[in-house]
Amino acid sequence: MTTKLVIGLDGHESGERVLDYGKRMAGLIKDCELLVVYVVEWSPYSFQTPEENAERHKRREEEISLAKARVVDPALAKLSEAGVKARGLVRHGHVADILNAIAKQENAEQIIVGRASSQGLVNRLFGSSTSTLVMSAHVPVTVIG
Repeated sequence: MTTKLVIGLDGHESGERVLDYGKRMAGLIKDCELLVVYVVEWSPYSFQTPEENAERHKRREEEISLAKARVVDPALAKLSEAGVKARGLVRHGHVADILNAIAKQENAEQIIVGRASSQGLVNRLFGSSTSTLVMSAHVPVTVIG
């Protein structure tokens, strides 16, 4: 049975360390698939006109393509070169919710993410996506610094 690990990337330099750790884990496990995921933060709580909604849908599709080309595809290429089995996914929504949902849906054993790169006031008041994920995930979460 193939072990699945969810790799959450945010497009920052910490993603390289997250990928390296996932690659190392896949090597240790042997029969392993990495699910490389990029989540575009997207709030469903916006009230807009029908014209704005049509434009928003177009922007959403552009963001998916851009994230796939800039973050997910290069990560998959590196993993493929190393002989690691991997798939890429780009989703919209809240990072912690999406990563947790994918882990449940795919029966993943673990989620691997980087430490939150921003230490601004909003994160100190409300918490980062990483801390939210650690507290709410249904599987173990490894946070790479």
